[in-house]
Parts: sequence; structure tokens; C-alpha cells
Amino acid sequence: MFQLAVPAFAEIEIKKSRFLGQLYPLHSRAEARQQLAQIRAAHPGAVHVCWALICAGDSGLDDDGEPSGTAARPMYNVLVHKEITNVLAVVVRYWGGTKLGAGGLTRAYGQAISETCKLAQLIAVELMNTLTISIDFSDESAVRRLLDKYEAQVLHVDYSDRARLQFRLKEKHCATILDELTGLLKGNIAISDDAGTAPQ
Repeated sequence: MFQLAVPAFAEIEIKKSRFLGQLYPLHSRAEARQQLAQIRAAHPGAVHVCWALICAGDSGLDDDGEPSGTAARPMYNVLVHKEITNVLAVVVRYWGGTKLGAGGLTRAYGQAISETCKLAQLIAVELMNTLTISIDFSDESAVRRLLDKYEAQVLHVDYSDRARLQFRLKEKHCATILDELTGLLKGNIAISDDAGTAPQ
């Protein structure tokens, strides 16, 4: 998986229609709405502002008046193929006077984002998981040593009848650390997956 280091921009022209491809790093639909409002304000003469959003726990598509499936879906497909997340892809279209047809539009919008991806500065991201475990107080120091071994970040600790530790770690280590914890504590552990998987 990858995400953008900085926004990226590219422009293509097909039969005098201009397609302005834009990629923005972000992490929520609220951020996407703000960015889209700025883009629309900056391009009052554009006939379409189509977008595709992929971020942790949220995604969205909008053809903005183009025939259904001819704009946002090909943009989204490019992002998925290139394994880019936490991203808002936008194509601003200026009308050139010639209809492109459904196939032509699909190619144009996909190509606009593909060209923008070629110019994008991408950084690798690792998927993270947040887990909570419930253990006996006497086991906490041994558990913390194991968490340190896998570079897990302890987010919260709660002491009631048992010690409850919430921690975050790379998804690739989850199965291994859970196996080791179960073995270390001879099964005397309760585990819950708190927040699912999120890129970081």
C-alpha cells in the first residue's frame, strides 16, 4: 500500500476537452468535502468535477453529471490497481465541444488519474491493528516485554479486576504476537480487535 507525500497534478487533452487530474493526500470524507469545495471555487468554468475517495474506513465516488460509471469508477480503479490509499482523486473537465462517448470518457478519466499517478511522490504505508487484551496483573511485565519486541505502541491501560492493555502494532505481526501471548500466558488471556485495520 502507498499514500501520497504531497498533492500531484497532471493534465491531458482529448478532442479539445481538458482533463485536469489531481491527487490529494487526506484521511476523511470531511477533508475531501473541504478540498472539493476549494477545487470547485477555483474552476467555475469547468463542466464536471468528478472524484474518487479511498481512505481508511471510507470511500466514495461521484461522476458529477457524466454518464454513470464513466468517470469516478475508472479513476477509482486506477487507485486500487496502484494500491494508493488515503487519497482523493479529482478530475476537472473543461468541455471541448466534442462528445467522447462512454468508452472515450472512461479512457479519458482513467488516463487523467494514471498520468497524475506517474508524477506522484508515493510513500509506502504499513497496515496497523489496534487490539485490547485482558490479563492477570502478574503477567503485565512479561506481556510488555513481548509488546516491545514487536514494536507495539501501548495506547491505554486500565486496571480493574484484571489489567486491560490496548495497543497498536503492524498488522503483519498480529498473528505471531497473539500466538506468543497465548503460549506465554497458557491461554489465560482475553483478546479483542478494537478498530479493525487501518493504514498508517
